[in-house]
Amino acid sequence: MSAPRASLAPQRALIASSFVSRVGNGLFNTASVLYFTLVVHLPAAQVGVGLTIAGLVGLLAGIPAGNLADRYGPRTVWLVAVGTQGVTMAAFVLIDDWATFTLVATLDRLGATASGAAGGALVARAGGERPAAFRARLRTFVNLGVVLGTVGAAFAVSVDTRTAYTVLILANAASFALAGLIALAAVPNYRPLPRPEGHRRWAVLSDRPYVTFAALYGAMGLQYQTVSLLLPIWLSAHTDAPRWTVAAVYAVNSGVCVLLQSRIGSRVETPRQGGRAFRVAGLLFLVSCPLMALTADVPVWVAPGLAVLAVCAHSLGEVWESSGGYALGFGLAPDHAQGQYQGFLGISFGAGQALAPVVLTTAVLGLGHAGWLLLGVFFAALGAAGPPVAAWAERTRPPEREEPRAAQGRSDAAQRS
Repeated sequence: MSAPRASLAPQRALIASSFVSRVGNGLFNTASVLYFTLVVHLPAAQVGVGLTIAGLVGLLAGIPAGNLADRYGPRTVWLVAVGTQGVTMAAFVLIDDWATFTLVATLDRLGATASGAAGGALVARAGGERPAAFRARLRTFVNLGVVLGTVGAAFAVSVDTRTAYTVLILANAASFALAGLIALAAVPNYRPLPRPEGHRRWAVLSDRPYVTFAALYGAMGLQYQTVSLLLPIWLSAHTDAPRWTVAAVYAVNSGVCVLLQSRIGSRVETPRQGGRAFRVAGLLFLVSCPLMALTADVPVWVAPGLAVLAVCAHSLGEVWESSGGYALGFGLAPDHAQGQYQGFLGISFGAGQALAPVVLTTAVLGLGHAGWLLLGVFFAALGAAGPPVAAWAERTRPPEREEPRAAQGRSDAAQRS
């Protein structure tokens, strides 16, 4: 029985580490714009420009950081990246002008992208015999951490003083430090896996099925901001629903994801299952988007209930989408290049998130009901592409991939013992 317990120890440590850091993220993200605008006194337009610059430059770290993780081991690179984020987060309490804000935010985004790439490789190495179940539990606690952090941030927002915001920022910085210490103490320093002859540092760019999947994943990522950005604007501008409806939407979205992620995600293990999960997600979004639009056409007392119903369907789609993304993102990547592939996938997702506000607020809000319907059809089309892309990718995977995977399992087990 010692071997199974040993194999679970790194997973538990990664879950705990991720949970702690996401509590910090929830604390900071909820109040960050208010801090920069009301406390530092930067104009909102300047904050937006600075964050856009930081987000775009930060994407550049994805593949290089992933290559470093594959070459020197994912834990080392991840610890450096998380440490960088802790330092830059603490530096936010010292900024007093736009140039410094943009510089610190850019360094923070570079660290975040690097930690995503190396962290993905670390998750792949700690996957054990049931990697899908592990990733589902991990995402459950990530979601729960963000929820708890968001609730905690509400206190600072209500107090609305520089001291309160400073405490939030320093708490987030401390969460990175604590997350790093947990991983340092309990996650093995996995050795790099041997790379086959002809391996290239930018091999992912020539893997057309994976690049296609990454594009689908980035585009499907618009669904996250459909709930966090688009629906609140729609409810505020186009309906007479009570203001508390927006808070209810967030709560329902978080609750559904926390309750169902492990139950559904643990069953989506192979790339083929991941492709089917994408299709299910697209169909659920096709249902949820028109329901969201209809909140503008019903009596005021019906709108909150309809919004909650729409978000329930959308959140269920989110669970299927994230489960499919994990199965395809990890399952199609070569074991020796997980860092590089996760770095590229992070770039695709980040690019989609950067474009989401412009696409959603101009195209969808500009077209009104028709925009919502087109958005649902767009998601359904992306989901429908999931199974054929997964089948294409599986056909192009090299047959000798199973040998390195077995060797990896033996090597990782030896390191844990």
